[in-house]
Amino acid sequence: MAEVVVTQVVNAPLADLWHSWDNYDEIYRFNPVINQSPLLPGSAQTGIGAERICKHVDGKTYLKERIIGYQPQELIVVDIFDANIPLKKAIVTLDFKAMKDGSSRVTMRIGFTPKFGPLGWFMTPLIKSQFRKGLTELLSANATFVEKGVETHPKAAA
Repeated sequence: MAEVVVTQVVNAPLADLWHSWDNYDEIYRFNPVINQSPLLPGSAQTGIGAERICKHVDGKTYLKERIIGYQPQELIVVDIFDANIPLKKAIVTLDFKAMKDGSSRVTMRIGFTPKFGPLGWFMTPLIKSQFRKGLTELLSANATFVEKGVETHPKAAA
């Protein structure tokens, strides 16, 4: 399984940072490529088993995600269990840590297996580069949201 890891320091208490991610159906508020992230029918609000669908701004791409690991203010593990992107398997882990100066740190890790066998593995360096860019932008947008209350509401493709 290939892996990408990115980290962001947020100038806010851990409780504020955690709250932004624990509102599981509200990732659209700070994710620059998602314009909707509703919970799936019958889902819990958060915690193990909570499920959502992230609908991208292109109007075509989606990810269905389920929380499979959850420790309040420490860890969220998300399984991308259905998507129309070329991934066979993907697990996202968010680790949270309070810093001594009152700020917080979030580390986001995605482990993934691409579809398409040998061709997918050949494309892994490109996929990793795209994930690194996208996750870095996501964590930066989250920091701006937590620190300044600035929401990102991208427009859906027409």
